[in-house]
Amino acid sequence: MEYFSLKRSTVADRGQANLSSKVYVRSTKSGKVQKIVRELYLRQDIPCSSNLCRECLEIAPTDYSKRVAPFVLSDTPAGSKNFPNGQYLVPDTNAFLTGMDLFEQETAFHDVIVLQTVLEEVKNRSLPLYHRLISLTKNEGKRFYVFFNEFRQETHVPRDVGESINDRNDRAVRRAVQWYNQHITKAVAARSKKQMRIPTVVMITDDRDNLRKAKAEGVPGITLADFVSGLENADELLDMISAAQEQREVRSKKPEVFYPDHFTMSKMMTGVKAGTLHQGIFNVSQYNYLEGSVHVPAFEKSLIVLGRENSNRAVSGDVVVVEVLPQDQWKAPSTKIVEEDTVAKNDNAEQEDGENVVTEREKRALQEEVKRTHASGTEGKPQPTARVVGIIKRNWRQYVGHIDRDSVRSTAKTSRQQQTVFLVPMDKRVPKIRIRTRQAGELLGQRILASIDSWEKDSRYPVGHFIRSLGELESKGAETEALLLEWDVQYKPFPKTVLDCLPAEGHDWVVPESKEDPGWKGRKDLRDLIICSIDPPGCVDIDDALHARKLPNGNFEVGVHIADVSHFVKPNNAMDKEASQRGTTVYLVDKRIDMLPMLLGTDLCSLKPYVERYAFSVIWEVNENADIIKSEFTKSVIRSREAFSYEQAQLRIDDASQQDDLTNGMRTLLMLSQKLKQKRMDAGALNLASPEVKVRSESETSDPVDVHVKQSLATNSLVEEFMLLANISVAARNYEAFPQTALLRRHAAPPKSNFEELANQLKVKKGLELRSDSSGAVAESLDKCIDPNNSFFNTLVRIMATRCMMSAEYFCAGTQAYPEFRHYGLASEIYTHFTSPIRRYADLEAHRQLAAAIEYEQLDPSLHSKAKLEAVCKNINVRHRNAQMAGRASIEYYVGQALKGKDLQEEGFIMKIFSNGFVVFVPRFGIESLIRLRDLATPEPEAEFDTDNYQLNIKGEINRSVELFERVMVRITDELEESTGKRKVKLTLV
Repeated sequence: MEYFSLKRSTVADRGQANLSSKVYVRSTKSGKVQKIVRELYLRQDIPCSSNLCRECLEIAPTDYSKRVAPFVLSDTPAGSKNFPNGQYLVPDTNAFLTGMDLFEQETAFHDVIVLQTVLEEVKNRSLPLYHRLISLTKNEGKRFYVFFNEFRQETHVPRDVGESINDRNDRAVRRAVQWYNQHITKAVAARSKKQMRIPTVVMITDDRDNLRKAKAEGVPGITLADFVSGLENADELLDMISAAQEQREVRSKKPEVFYPDHFTMSKMMTGVKAGTLHQGIFNVSQYNYLEGSVHVPAFEKSLIVLGRENSNRAVSGDVVVVEVLPQDQWKAPSTKIVEEDTVAKNDNAEQEDGENVVTEREKRALQEEVKRTHASGTEGKPQPTARVVGIIKRNWRQYVGHIDRDSVRSTAKTSRQQQTVFLVPMDKRVPKIRIRTRQAGELLGQRILASIDSWEKDSRYPVGHFIRSLGELESKGAETEALLLEWDVQYKPFPKTVLDCLPAEGHDWVVPESKEDPGWKGRKDLRDLIICSIDPPGCVDIDDALHARKLPNGNFEVGVHIADVSHFVKPNNAMDKEASQRGTTVYLVDKRIDMLPMLLGTDLCSLKPYVERYAFSVIWEVNENADIIKSEFTKSVIRSREAFSYEQAQLRIDDASQQDDLTNGMRTLLMLSQKLKQKRMDAGALNLASPEVKVRSESETSDPVDVHVKQSLATNSLVEEFMLLANISVAARNYEAFPQTALLRRHAAPPKSNFEELANQLKVKKGLELRSDSSGAVAESLDKCIDPNNSFFNTLVRIMATRCMMSAEYFCAGTQAYPEFRHYGLASEIYTHFTSPIRRYADLEAHRQLAAAIEYEQLDPSLHSKAKLEAVCKNINVRHRNAQMAGRASIEYYVGQALKGKDLQEEGFIMKIFSNGFVVFVPRFGIESLIRLRDLATPEPEAEFDTDNYQLNIKGEINRSVELFERVMVRITDELEESTGKRKVKLTLV
């Protein structure tokens, strides 16, 4: 039960607080009644923040320097057709939930009052939208003001007995709008005797009941769509309104249902707890859009979800609950390529009535799979299948794609007729999205951004809305922004609040001359050491530098010196929060999206040669065998002697005529690194492979002209070994100091089932054994995977083995048992990231922990909190993966552009076979591509897939077989892929 009483003081002073008491009565477990009183102080000095109001300026609270915060709302707010005298907007919660894309538009929606009631509701309903709304309140140009209506005496609304929370909150919004209108009218009257325009304070809501009550109370209110209709660029903006509510209203009149109902949350949770249902993340196959999988703890292998009906409106990435189907319905994973653009090509975006959830074409595609004889090979073994019964958490985001030309009725650019069209996402795993637009003709041939609003059980496809156009398909700007949005990379310029955290001296900042300066406190002067950096060509954000010298006792001193970023980025300031959110620097072919402002990343923190820089140094004494005798961690000042590229360093080491201290130091580092690497390999570390390509661009136009595979030199390995050693040493030291909160990195051992398919392929095709009982066994087996007639075979197997691995992840020490800390790939008991703080937030946090561990400074409370660190780890794990995927997508785009118009023949290797096609890897360009049977001849030739022997026997005129690991000659051309709008490499069999 809850009772509410409001006590108002009789003090007449403006700004004096009034006391409101909230009394809760609850029963304890023992049956006793407990009374809880919560007091709330209501105030009259919370300003309206309108520059029209002088009264609020006089009573507004001041900060520690006796200054009033600048008022946000304009004294000449923009008007519209509905409110020609200008308007201040007060959206309710649903307006933000369905129209956030609109509110973010720079051309409209200024002078917005965000009520405390609404802000808290948005936070409870959608954390991502809450963060976007907070960003808007920090955007000075948009003029969004948070008004604490719950604490202002005149706008505080107690909840009536029997009143729902929703009704009370709606009433609070109306009360705030009513007060604002009275207040602004009074402010304008007090300001000038001559006639001034009085702006209207308008409530924006799509709640019909709320609008009805507002009209009865004389409160100005309007729907989001009606308000937008009165703006200049209404056609463009109306497309951005969520269609979900309108769709629900239309559907309420329709009886057709195509998907099963989702279970209630309580039913799902009860089933998961009892073990009859299972929770996991839904993933869709990149080769077959009708096949998904869900990995759940109860099964060693993922559960397969076949067909639209069983996936039941789940989108790749959603957290779902599934029910295992009876064993007679278990099936083998698909061996067929099934693509939505061919199976569902002629679907009508406008048509909904009588539409079946599974089309006849899809039924045939699935039926062919079911008819397949289950062979005894690994690929043919039936696996447990399941159906989605409910969705715990949607992974919906903004999707990049293009308009399906076949779904557009009128292509005239001047037409403003609203029509429903299909957006085809770039991500093939995501279904087509229905969007309604008045600018279909203009959007054809454009790369566009859209959101999903709903997916009801009576619609075959999800419904969404248009956000904005990114530009023409294939244009460098549009495709680059598309991949950044697709992988959720934060690429907007750093806000002023972040730049304000930079040193005032800018590029003129230098290490202080006087050692009495606070910056020198606790630092070692290592400027006399002969230190250098070795990096990729053109590297300007130099995180790390090294030195080595022989000691009088015959041992060696080796130092790894890392940029001291934590000196410039203090915990919890605006720059730290921005870096924490970005998580990592993202490297694209033609640009870099920095984690930190360029002043720090490429200048003040960068360990450039010939200048003094702050560093964090790890210094070891090691013997001839690279065994560590002792370790030291210290903040330092260094002066790098030279910045080498890998190639330059290699040439210098190999030049026998060079006998200076710097070159000999690098030779010592190389000798010791080779011993460190051998020790790691002996311990079971894996030497895996992934195709790394470099795109060569025209110097003046930046247009890609050639592609080649990156060469790895001994100096690459030299740097890698000492970075690994530093990371391992720091991990151990931080864990010793902070056993519950050390930020570490682990790489879990993959389940044996991950290697089953590759092991069977090697056994059947090459008579080779791949053992997976330990990382050492895997490493030893991979070394023996050699084909004397094919020098590339071993690399191909290592690339395929890499894909069997789990992903490495950041974690907080207190969340795992020590044996789980192990890094499988490196064969190390403990590991962290410390060596790249300019470009990884994890390393910056490790620096702060190490500084506290060596008692250089106190640890910030945020690094004592396991909960906060877990949240940091969760974010940087996602950001790290997204950065990798964005980098690969950038390479894929540039490779497609570099090969545009080319016609080449190259050697390739078959790395995967389906019943209607195969995947070929081309080493020279580091690319892999699908060759479908329909690409080989028209009509599509028939073929017989021998799953036991991984062989596809193509019949008809072609009359040949292709088998796994086979070396083939392919013709390389380019094509604009219709389904994604991307220019891709096209391979055909020669």
